[in-house]
Amino acid sequence: GVTKDLVGKVKAGDLVKMVAEQVGGKGGGRPDMAQAGGTDVSALPEAIKTVQPWLEERL
Repeated sequence: GVTKDLVGKVKAGDLVKMVAEQVGGKGGGRPDMAQAGGTDVSALPEAIKTVQPWLEERL
């Protein structure tokens, strides 16, 4: 989840959608809480590596 103080900068739905697209899936949700799924589990380690740079751009 994303804390209330960060929702203005980071939306949970946007984050999980970005990761899910990299693993052949879909995701979404509220600004503070989201979920996703995908079919390409082998792509998950690389997808997770993109989370920190994605967050750093927004924070």
